[in-house]
Amino acid sequence: MCKVIIVICVLIIKLVSAQKNKNFAIVGNPLAFFRPCKDNENITVIFEAGLPPEEENQYQLQINEEFRRNYKMNLIFDSDATVTLGNNTPARIEANSKERMFQLKFYNSATNLQIKVQGPPYGGVPYLTSLVLNTVEYCEEPISGFLDDMFILGRKDTAEIITNVPDDSCGRRKIQHTELIVNGQSTKPGDWPWHAAIYRLEKFKIDYICGGTLLNNIFVLTAAHCVTSRGSPVLPETRNVILGKYNLVGGDISPQEKGVHQIIVHNEFNPSKLDNDIALIKLKSEVTFSDYVQPACVWYSDANKKLPSGTLYGTVVGWGFDQSDSLSSSLQQVTIPKQSETTCIKSNPSFFSRLLNSQKFCAGFNNGTSACNGDSGGAFVVFVPDESQNIAPNASGAWYVRGIVSLSVSRSDVPICDPYQYVIFTDVAKYKGWLNTHMS
Repeated sequence: MCKVIIVICVLIIKLVSAQKNKNFAIVGNPLAFFRPCKDNENITVIFEAGLPPEEENQYQLQINEEFRRNYKMNLIFDSDATVTLGNNTPARIEANSKERMFQLKFYNSATNLQIKVQGPPYGGVPYLTSLVLNTVEYCEEPISGFLDDMFILGRKDTAEIITNVPDDSCGRRKIQHTELIVNGQSTKPGDWPWHAAIYRLEKFKIDYICGGTLLNNIFVLTAAHCVTSRGSPVLPETRNVILGKYNLVGGDISPQEKGVHQIIVHNEFNPSKLDNDIALIKLKSEVTFSDYVQPACVWYSDANKKLPSGTLYGTVVGWGFDQSDSLSSSLQQVTIPKQSETTCIKSNPSFFSRLLNSQKFCAGFNNGTSACNGDSGGAFVVFVPDESQNIAPNASGAWYVRGIVSLSVSRSDVPICDPYQYVIFTDVAKYKGWLNTHMS
């Protein structure tokens, strides 16, 4: 289409010039067009080359979608930015500097939104990393760096090298053990400081029901089926969360017990098929980070680039049923591979073909080593090294939540999971926008 437009423009200019027999010149700087999201052709960046150095890190972000009254849209960038709405855009905009997020609230309908995005004077270009419209992520595969080579004009008299320091705010153990932990055996206190125990409170008793994952000092991630009844969120006062817990029954070194302030369930959660089986628990009070309580990191799109090629392995921890069909007394772990959809469907066509979709994945072995009942809501966490492809045993890095234990095949004799079957996980990578919206 662009080539056709260019040809037409040239022909018109030549015709006008020939008729009037006058000199002519093209007015204005050249424009370049880019797609900032690999998975969405309705989002376009329009860049004007040749601006002064203090203004060249700006562009127009064009979003060809329909926006209705009361719609909300969140924009997240990878660096500091100033966002300005185009003239007559029927929306209000607010900024959250901590999350580098801008939220637009539409008070009237609109189409084909155009926004000016600019970095600080003489600073870098702020690239879009997330665009969420009413909890739906429209930019799951963001692209960055495409404008970096466009800055060819203007004076630049200073350069610096900044060493990238690994982010130590999430996914990192504070206690290092030397003992080798074997699949299916007890871990050590502090090995999984982001794992949470979720309890159901009733009049005269308290029951452990699910696992969860601490994401920051106030939010715990879990499966929606752990905090709902007939598809609707249960009352917050019927749930309790304990962080830093190692022994299911008995004392722990430094546990933190928290009441629940709010339960946030995905609005498209389907309890019959466990579609969108994801929820957030907002605690009544903030946790205190310690050797035994730390947050995990949330999966991001470029994490795969740092991992070795081949099968993706993740670790699941919990107090799930052991070989005696009883809940384990201490926290257990198992490391399992993510399987292809084809592999899982072939193993049990009637089960997996009905329940797997693009928002889920399956993982595990079919040899008796598996996540089981009591592990629901816990995370499938993946170790991402600070240095790409570093597979050394002592490599530094962080643990990222890639999945949530959702459901598995039941045994034929008792209503508990079959450890010889694969397990279905909610794919957290597909809910980045939803998490950003509700945690901001």
